[in-house]
Parts: sequence; C-alpha cells; structure tokens
Amino acid sequence: MPVSSVPTPQIAHEEADRIPLSQVLGALSHALDLTEGQPWGHAARTCLIGMRIGESLGLDPDTRSQLYYSLLMKDAGCSSNAHATTEFFGTDDQALKAGLKFADWTDPLRLKLFALRSAALGQGVGARVRQLLHMARADEGTGRELIRIRCDRGAEICQSLGFPRATVEAVRCLDEQWDGRGAARGLVGDEIPLLSRIALLAQTLEVFAARDGAARALEVVRGRAGRWFDPDLVAVLRGWEGDHGWWGELYGSDVLSRLSAVEPEDRIIRVDAEGVDRVAESFAQVVDAKSPFTGRHSTRVALLARGIGEVLGLGPVELRDLYRAGLLHDIGKLGISNRILDKNGPLTPLERKQVERHPVLTWTIVGQVEVFAGIARKAAVHHERLDGTGYPWGYGAAELGRDDRILAVADIYEALTATRPYRAGMPPERALSILREMEGVALDSGMVRAMEAFEETGAVPEPGLAPEPGPPP
Repeated sequence: MPVSSVPTPQIAHEEADRIPLSQVLGALSHALDLTEGQPWGHAARTCLIGMRIGESLGLDPDTRSQLYYSLLMKDAGCSSNAHATTEFFGTDDQALKAGLKFADWTDPLRLKLFALRSAALGQGVGARVRQLLHMARADEGTGRELIRIRCDRGAEICQSLGFPRATVEAVRCLDEQWDGRGAARGLVGDEIPLLSRIALLAQTLEVFAARDGAARALEVVRGRAGRWFDPDLVAVLRGWEGDHGWWGELYGSDVLSRLSAVEPEDRIIRVDAEGVDRVAESFAQVVDAKSPFTGRHSTRVALLARGIGEVLGLGPVELRDLYRAGLLHDIGKLGISNRILDKNGPLTPLERKQVERHPVLTWTIVGQVEVFAGIARKAAVHHERLDGTGYPWGYGAAELGRDDRILAVADIYEALTATRPYRAGMPPERALSILREMEGVALDSGMVRAMEAFEETGAVPEPGLAPEPGPPP
C-alpha cells in the first residue's frame, strides 16, 4: 500500500482482516482535544452533532462519509501553531485556544478585549505590559496567519492519509465564516465548502453545550446566524432544544461507541496494518509539530527502536509494535502547555510535575485504541529506569520488559543527537558514551550494545533528516 493512501471505502463484512479507520481516529482524537484545551471527547461529540445535521439535510452516503472524517479530523493541525500562539500571546496555548472557541472574535472590540485579558495571563503587570507592546508591534495579520497555519497543516495531514478532496478542503476551511470575516481566507457564503460550514456550526454547538447546556448553545448559534453560520443550517436545528434524550446521550460515557453508529454503513473505511501505521505516523507528526524543539523526534525514536530490534533479531510483528510505540510514545505531550514545553530555563516543581504527567496521558490515549492495546504500556514507560529513578511510576528492572528498555535507549539517544534550535546535536560517539555511562544502572546493557551495533550499520537516520517512515519488511 502506498505511503500516503488509505483503502477506498469497503463494505465492512468483506474486510474481516481490517479494522475500521474510525475506531482508530475516534480514540486518538482525544489527543487533539487536549491540544485544543477541550474536554475529553470534544471531537467525537462534534462528529455526532455534525452527522445529525448532515442527516437532516439529506446528504448522500458519499458526502456523509466525507463529512464524518472532516469532523473527526477537524483539529489535525492544532499543534502546528501552538508554539507561535504561545509566543504571540505570552500565555498558556491550551487555555487561550479554549477561550477562543467561546469568543466572538469577528467583533473587533470583543477581539481586542479578549487579547487584553489573555496577554501574559497570570503574570505580573510588567510582563503583561511588555506582552501587549509585543502584540501591538506585530503585523496585523498575525492572528489570521496563525489560524491559516493550523488549517493548512490539518488539510495536509488529511491529504497524506488519502482522504478525498472534500474532506481535505473541509478541514482547510474550518474557520471560515458566512459573512466573510473568518480568520484564515475570508471566504463568503457559498464560497465556503458545505462540510466546513457544518463542522464550524457543530463545533460551536458542542463547546457551548458542554459548558452552558444545550439551550444556551442553541441560543448562541442562532444569534450568530448570518454572521458566523449559514442561516439555512441554523434553521435545521429547530426542535433540537427539546430533544433532551439525545443531548443526554451525547454527553454520556459511551461517546466513542456511538461514533460507529453514525458512519454510513456502506462507506466504512477499513485499514490493514500498513494503514494503521500511516495513522500512527500522522499523529507522530502532530506531536512533533507542537514544539520547534522536537523536530522529528517521535519518527526518529520509532526508527531507532526498530533498528535496535532488528539488531536483536526480533520478528516482523515485534518490530511493528516497537515502531508504533515509538511513534506514539510522546502523544501525551499534546496535553502539556507550550509555556512549559518551550520554557527557556529551569522548570518549577509544579511545571516539572506537569511534564512528568505526559506518559500517563500517553498510556490513557493509546490505550483507548483497541489495535494499540498491546503497545500502550510500552509507549508510556520510556522514562522509567532500571534503578527506579525514572518517572512517573518509578518502575524498576523487575517491571520493565525488553521493549520498554529498547524505547528508553532510543528516546535518550535521539534526544542527545538531535539538533535543537538552542543547541547542536551531539556526535554519535559522544551520545553513545553517555549511554554507556548509564548502562547496567539506569539502562539495559544489551540494549545499549544493540544501539551501538545499529549505529555501526550506518542506517541510523540523521537528526531532522529521517527517511520517510514506513513499516518493517
């Protein structure tokens, strides 16, 4: 299967050896919720809302399938502007993004008030004044550019996964508004793809309903009809307010299980093992895009771990598990603010505690995906050490298996040799010498030796220049 493809839609029972793509994306969408500062299940609930709108409109099965994946993937580019957003506002990117979902930012006065309230939030008066001056000096189009970056990156990820053009463009135009005052391109009315119009309406309904209840959410979108939203779509919502059973189920505990029920049954996309790899690779890119200091860290850890496994003579299934665990090992970092991840200086104890929480989030997110059940723990324990000095659980040698030990070595070696904006990467011999200093105490000697042997093959990917990832042979 080509790197950038996903199988065309197939009738579910004809592909028993494949799994529904929606099952994987629905569970991993929790990571995108974290990046956007949204409650767990935001994307899934937005999908359920949007699909109800699509059903009310009488969309044909192909269009409903395109809408379904547009809704699940709407935030695929969310991490790409996290660093720049933090730099511009000088505040927690997740809190800021969550606030923007509620702000009527097409109103110039309200937008300025939002910026005033958000700049260097929680910091001293001096810091806030300096941040406001920085924002005032910035180009007028900075905010628009930040959203364009996010939308374009999300569209690129959808395209790389082989989704149809309608889904790609729906994600690209998510933030366009009916009156042309959307932040990215300023499209007006019917120039905006229908699927984008539905997605923005569904997203807004969800965030307000989650915070304030369905009645308030419907009141907000009706008040923005003709400005933010296509008035004909808002009209479709007539009668929703009294549907208490549906709203109750929407905010029930089984939101993921409900996703499969709204996907057009004759358009279910199923993926094989290579298709699952493509999804993991895409989410690795989402993780690494969150900070300029991580480059292609997740991809390179996955390739290094697989290379160590090859030296050890592991079989194809074991190599694939290592590869996937490497790709997803840092997905929990999507739940950490860039104010902490990109901090230029020592972390406070509270900040350190937040960073050390990311493996817990990795375990939780990856563990939601049935096909990744066997790698969730492996992906999460990469900071544990044989002598019990690692985090967050303080596991020791007795609790760490072979793959756990491989990933620990791969993660450290990648970090040492990678070039960062603030420093050059170490040469391999220096990085290997540091690993040798840790072997037998924090790291497994056999895995360190295997890393040395892999380095000697000349196949180790260069920092920032990793070859296009792919499954093991």
